[in-house]
Amino acid sequence: MAAHIPFLTARWSNLALLTYAVPAQVLEPALPPGCRLDEREGRAFVSLVAFDFLDTRVLGIPWPGFRDFPEINLRFYVRRGKDRGVCFIREFVPRRFMAWVARTLYNEPYLGAPMSSRTEEGPAEITVRHTLRFGGREHTLRVTGQKPPVHPSEGSVEHFFKEHQWGFGRTRGGRLIRYEVAHPAWDIHPVRSVDLDWDWARVYGPRWAFLENAPLYSSVLAVGSGVRVYPKRILGAETEAG
Repeated sequence: MAAHIPFLTARWSNLALLTYAVPAQVLEPALPPGCRLDEREGRAFVSLVAFDFLDTRVLGIPWPGFRDFPEINLRFYVRRGKDRGVCFIREFVPRRFMAWVARTLYNEPYLGAPMSSRTEEGPAEITVRHTLRFGGREHTLRVTGQKPPVHPSEGSVEHFFKEHQWGFGRTRGGRLIRYEVAHPAWDIHPVRSVDLDWDWARVYGPRWAFLENAPLYSSVLAVGSGVRVYPKRILGAETEAG
């Protein structure tokens, strides 16, 4: 069971998830102890995820200047026993102090960089646009979805990539970290178009350059909701098998 009091609460709004199938051997060195890749159709995946944090509170307290901001992360999917969760390759936020707090408390791979986001809505569609300035250039992501939103079935590809209760990582000493992320199942805006100008090698290193020409496996634009992120637990070897 998670701790009763969440460490962080916020509203995650308009989550764009662009997912690519990748060779398992690319991700296996990054697996936390006791976890295995969560595969679909025999394949492993990474997702580029961009969204807005709104009304962010840490231990119930809103910090001036740190309430509303965008995040962009690259994540992959793991299982530990019956628990499905995500691990992160890299996470960007616009303020270095935010990144320092996340690295210090959760040992998550956060970096601070200049970022912006914009949402445009009309009667029939919604468009989200994110920019990241990193590695000497600007990278952009633009996704347009259809309105009204719909609720995908639990067996759908959209559900598989957007619904995960757990975050996993490792301590600096190599032990397993697990924390719960609680929210209702999200509706989605069926995606009409995706425009991505992203230098994978500059943002994530040369080993990710192969994604430059990789086809999209899935694109999702989730409405989002209020979320609660609970304090981490460090799990010992006796509990790693789940």
